[in-house]
Amino acid sequence: MSVSSELHIDRRLPQPRAMLTLIKPITWFPPVWAYLCGVVSSGVPVMSAPWLVLIGMVLAGPVVCGMSQAANDWCDRHVDAINEPNRPIPSGAIPGRWGLWIALIMSALALALGATLGPWGFGATVFGVLAAWAYSAEPVRLKKSGWWGPGLVGLCYEGLPWFTGAAVLAAGAPSWQVVVVALLYATGAHGIMTLNDFKALEGDRQTGVNSLPVTLGPERAARVACWIMALPQVAVIALLAGWGQIWHALAIAVLLAVQFWAMRVLLSDPKGRAPWYNGTGVLLYVSGMMIAAFAIRGLS
Repeated sequence: MSVSSELHIDRRLPQPRAMLTLIKPITWFPPVWAYLCGVVSSGVPVMSAPWLVLIGMVLAGPVVCGMSQAANDWCDRHVDAINEPNRPIPSGAIPGRWGLWIALIMSALALALGATLGPWGFGATVFGVLAAWAYSAEPVRLKKSGWWGPGLVGLCYEGLPWFTGAAVLAAGAPSWQVVVVALLYATGAHGIMTLNDFKALEGDRQTGVNSLPVTLGPERAARVACWIMALPQVAVIALLAGWGQIWHALAIAVLLAVQFWAMRVLLSDPKGRAPWYNGTGVLLYVSGMMIAAFAIRGLS
């Protein structure tokens, strides 16, 4: 059955369970975690404005990230018909143009919620919404590039929420230390996103999405991803040590050493081990983010 015919299955409303699957709750953790890293690194007591923390978490995870997943699934429905035909849109569980309407409604909700976080929070929300559509939708569709696509997602998953959490709590521009460390971790997330592309390798190849696993092959792409993940962490360790946060730097160095072991396991079978690494090495990576956030908090 073709995608176009599947999209017109005789069902008037989408299934509630399918709508939840569409916005992929499992993907909400990284931006929520990064937002909390920003909150911690701001140096502002959390209880001084707990509503800003809560609203920011909901905005970063279920709303903006969920919206980006819905937009991506709508724009990728033809690719998913090859890679994951049981996904909500190609399977018909979300019929017609409901996938598009859900993404558009959530975009509007994101902007409305972002406006409650002040000018910094609203500006970051506008950027995040535009980036989500630029990543997935034609004619921009940065997802087609194995360099620009993962870079934009890494920025929006780790760097932007971190910056936003710090700016919202501080009610102003974050310190340069916050900006530099957030950008470093966002850069490293490019490698995480590259590993995530392994699951769509066949569909990407057939539909002209030039991810790094497609253009470089699984082995070389995995090596590039490992370097991209590791080098920013080395820079963070050096910065923290230079700022006098020796124990925090040492803790992140230990986490990185364990990641090196996990990377060796990954490189033994890149395509088969990529999901395993996303459940082990990435956990170590994001743990280092929070340690770095507490280190920056200590500077103030």
